[in-house]
Amino acid sequence: MENTIYYVIIAFIVLDYAFERTLGYLNYTKLSNVLPEELKGIYEAEKYKKSQDYLKINMKFGLIISFISFIIILLMLFFGGFGWLDGILRQYTNNTILLSILFFAVIGIASDIMSTPFDIYDTFVIEEKFGFNKTTVKTFILDKIKGWFLAAIIGGGLIAAFVWFYEIAGNLFWLYAWVLFSAFSIFMTMFYSTLIVPLFNKQTPLEQGELRDAIESFAKKAGFKLDNIFVIDGSKRSTKANAYFSGLGPKKRIVLYDTLIKDHTTEELVAVLAHEIGHYKMKHTLKGMFISLIHTALLLYLLGVFINYEELSLALGGKQSAFHLGVLAFGLLYSPISTILGIIGNVISRKHEYQADEYAAINYKAAPLQDALKKLSVNNLSNLRPHSAVVFVSYSHPPLLKRLEFLSKFEES
Repeated sequence: MENTIYYVIIAFIVLDYAFERTLGYLNYTKLSNVLPEELKGIYEAEKYKKSQDYLKINMKFGLIISFISFIIILLMLFFGGFGWLDGILRQYTNNTILLSILFFAVIGIASDIMSTPFDIYDTFVIEEKFGFNKTTVKTFILDKIKGWFLAAIIGGGLIAAFVWFYEIAGNLFWLYAWVLFSAFSIFMTMFYSTLIVPLFNKQTPLEQGELRDAIESFAKKAGFKLDNIFVIDGSKRSTKANAYFSGLGPKKRIVLYDTLIKDHTTEELVAVLAHEIGHYKMKHTLKGMFISLIHTALLLYLLGVFINYEELSLALGGKQSAFHLGVLAFGLLYSPISTILGIIGNVISRKHEYQADEYAAINYKAAPLQDALKKLSVNNLSNLRPHSAVVFVSYSHPPLLKRLEFLSKFEES
């Protein structure tokens, strides 16, 4: 039986890689240095060529990274690397919780060591070449250290709790794990901006003035209680801009990147925030959280059903049943379901984006939102002509041209 599971895992990995590469190829066929007719008025010819060069480099770079990752995991499976690691760690401890933490820690550290050179090249070569990078070596190193710290505390804590639940509850451990994960997700939704973000970025209240007055005026008109408007120093790492809404209830806040404020007019910024408020008004955050929790419940339930199958551990080269090997094998087997659910999630997300755009257009103005979206896309050298198959599978937001076409219906409103 373990041989069958082994070959199914290999097949899933190969098929997933082939699927991703097919999507990548389809996207690559849409690239052209000639400014398409539909993008005239959005991109200038010179800027468009720069965006195509940026996309080509990133696609080729991503191809290298995915190929290396693909080969490494195949080699680990072919030569029983995961089972070998389990055997090595058992020489130092037989405590199930500690064993699982060490197993995933070693894999995480090894993965990070291998990916760091690519991260450095991406940040200090590619992003630097196209004028995006503002990250210093010091910031890069500190981000790494902080990331390791959070992974150790949060990741290690969750793994320890999940293994403990498994030991005391057996097949029902999934229910305990789901309750913990749900509580953790809700907690992070509420407090992420106040607990995690400050470790990496400085957030300051938006100062009094025209912009704050305009935002507060619209929020009041929309019946949206908003006391927390913050500016984040995104320019510390990149010239790219963004804005986001976080938190629930009294902890909700809107966060603007300083780069967004620098490049956009007051009307454009209010339009962007009207879009974010639209998400809140239509309860997209709560709906997204609910869908995520249902997905997690399905994942953990199926894990609870199959985790006791010793064949999962043996398929990865283990000599005996091990919780961490079973989890890893199950995760690899679950990947097709995860892909399908991811596609469904993206379909729902794109629908929500249109709804938030409609809210902003009706309750504020369509034109400044269109201008803001154009500016964001051009400044970030975004791909404005992705292949429809890639959009369907991977895009959580509709492509710019689709959003502009949708918003054009409200231009007279």
